[in-house]
Amino acid sequence: MIQSNEIDRYIGAFPEHVQKKLLLLRETIKSVATDATEIISYQMPAYKQNGILVYFAVHKNHIGFYPTSSGITAFKKEISRYKWGPGSVQFPFDEELPVDLIKSIVAFRVEEDKIKSSRKKK
Repeated sequence: MIQSNEIDRYIGAFPEHVQKKLLLLRETIKSVATDATEIISYQMPAYKQNGILVYFAVHKNHIGFYPTSSGITAFKKEISRYKWGPGSVQFPFDEELPVDLIKSIVAFRVEEDKIKSSRKKK
């Protein structure tokens, strides 16, 4: 499994203004998903508990945040001001990251992951 130093390398490959946003995003995710492991999956930083919780990736003008389709569906109203798709939302570089929204989405995914995992164990 790829460890956190791979995430460090991923973040370090971008300009400083992007790195600052990525570090904030990373810390925001880790503050909520305290038991999650950082990995690289599909060439993106990802956070895995029992299954993948969320991914993120840098694009030309935004950070793509991928909380799976359920994370998007549950927060459609809250993400409506952003460009979004079935499993992703785009946070533009020229705007502040919506930290509270990200925390809420990650918390939702953590709980969803716990429920899904407990059902598998039965």
